[in-house]
Amino acid sequence: MGRIPILGVSPEVEGGRWPAKAFAGEIVPFRATAFREGHDLIGVRALLTSPKGAESTVVLDPGAPGTDSWEGEARLDELGTWSFRILAFADEFATWHHNAEIKIDAGIDVELMYTIGAQLLAAASADASRPASERTYLSRLAKKLSSVKKTDDRRSILDDPKLARIARERPFMGLRSTSEPRTIRVERTRAGFASWYEFFPRSEGARKLEDGSWVSGTFATAAKRLPAVAAMGFDIVYLPPIHPIGRAFRKGPNNSLDAGPNDPGSPWAIGSAEGGHDAIHPDLGTVEDFQAFLGSASELGLEVALDLALQASPDHPWVTEHPEWFTTLPDGSIAYAENPPKKYQDIYPINFDNDPEGIRAEVLRIVRYWMSLGVRTFRVDNPHTKPVEFWEWLIGEINATDPDVVFLAEAFTRPAMMRALAKVGFQQGYSYFTWRNTREELEEFFMSISTETAEYYRPNLFVNTPDILTEYLQFGGPAAFTIRAALAATAGALWGVYSGFELFENVARPGSEENIDNEKYEYKVRDYAAAEAAGASLGLFIGTLNRIRREHPALGQLRNLRIHASDDENILVYSKHVSAELSPTGASDTIIVVANVDPHSVRETVVHLDTTLFGITRGTTFRVHDLVTDAVWEWGADNYVKLDAFTTPVHILEILED
Repeated sequence: MGRIPILGVSPEVEGGRWPAKAFAGEIVPFRATAFREGHDLIGVRALLTSPKGAESTVVLDPGAPGTDSWEGEARLDELGTWSFRILAFADEFATWHHNAEIKIDAGIDVELMYTIGAQLLAAASADASRPASERTYLSRLAKKLSSVKKTDDRRSILDDPKLARIARERPFMGLRSTSEPRTIRVERTRAGFASWYEFFPRSEGARKLEDGSWVSGTFATAAKRLPAVAAMGFDIVYLPPIHPIGRAFRKGPNNSLDAGPNDPGSPWAIGSAEGGHDAIHPDLGTVEDFQAFLGSASELGLEVALDLALQASPDHPWVTEHPEWFTTLPDGSIAYAENPPKKYQDIYPINFDNDPEGIRAEVLRIVRYWMSLGVRTFRVDNPHTKPVEFWEWLIGEINATDPDVVFLAEAFTRPAMMRALAKVGFQQGYSYFTWRNTREELEEFFMSISTETAEYYRPNLFVNTPDILTEYLQFGGPAAFTIRAALAATAGALWGVYSGFELFENVARPGSEENIDNEKYEYKVRDYAAAEAAGASLGLFIGTLNRIRREHPALGQLRNLRIHASDDENILVYSKHVSAELSPTGASDTIIVVANVDPHSVRETVVHLDTTLFGITRGTTFRVHDLVTDAVWEWGADNYVKLDAFTTPVHILEILED
């Protein structure tokens, strides 16, 4: 237990079984519960060691009274594995200061209090580890406390700000205890802060001929879409599988079983006579064409993420070369993929219990092949249908040599599985955000991701996917798309958009949450320019959101989200704040988001802010600037708002410094 008990240390994951996570520039909270017997006061610090061996100290301040909780923050910028211990100590200065204030002002044991203080400061002044100027200052104060002249002002020493600063920076420690070490893995910034955009390269530049056949888009034509993606402020372009597509059991429009000769099939039905996971669909181009696409993206500041889908079409070379990698049913057929009620007859899942070493070697080879071409980010399809230990091994192998490689888990599944995938190594994961729509649902979700799981799970708040078109988007009109984009971009440090979202595509296949005429099974040609010209595009607003994200350090964090109150059940209010001490700009930054989550209404209400959460004394007024409309208002703790879902459903406010 230690002389001074230390419990509940964080950040940690499963008692230190895996390292906690952070990304370069992330502000990490350090917490612990620490206490001692009796009434003497203690102090708590986090002792950090950087990957290069540099040591630093984070002061932990007391939490809520009576809880014995302690907390402090630090911005971690250096990549690699950090370690830290929690130090708890008898704070001899704080104990004396507390007792002296009470007793001296009450006229009790006055000279005794001054004598104890003089001895304490004299002992500290003899500490050779302290700077010489500090030792001299402490010695002078000790002598002053020892004075019995009635003309002196010994009492003022208790209010000396310089002494208080010295005691905080280099405390007067008595008894002390330290926790066991914990680790934090700090990864590159885009592992935790990025905006994703998904599109199918085969659709960009595709043309339908008079005979009904199609000419597929290529990497060259898809590259023409990249400037518009960059203009909207995205960081990462995610491509669905770019490999050859099988012919056997190929799916037709809307997942039908009757594919025609002109149907391209699902990119997730990987593998044909042209090759498997290490090949490129010939319609898209060559390896050289793909590398040129990567180069075009890089010139625009974009990174390309590839899909890693560990499954095969019946035509994949694996099926004949390694039939043991699949599940053979009693009738001799190979089991195809199912996600009831959905059936994917064109896809064979891999059986990881058959020849696990062979499968591991092949997957590692494939990932490293694409890495050799320049890919550093992988979106992993359905990782929850593969063994968790496999992912722990694979990501561990890759990150041991290439710590900058990022894996996103596309796992819409049970909480325990989603969290386990994050713990064993996935840098990002899809989340339940897609289905959280009411104020109550969103408040619960946002608090969960920013506190409960933030030490290891980084949710990527995708607003839609080729498989997910929620009822909220189907029936909420353009307002619903605006609201969801604003929430995802400001509440999450990671967010994503599947192309078509900016065009308000909202028609679903009857009885489903999928787009009708789903792009998974056919080419989809979109006229983005015409939509923008007609005012039927959300592209400019999305660009505004991503610009705001880049310009405001508070939005580059996840753990700083705080919920505030409103008098309307449909008005959601939250803030994000970064102090000047921890901000990369050296200036504090506060963002307040007020959103009408009912896309069918105009709402008038009063919102109630806990201004102390962003360093403003209760009762103080301040100016806010709406980063969307450019309006400026004077606000306080309680503020009237009117949010018209059809014109301005969301306020994104910055607090202006006077």
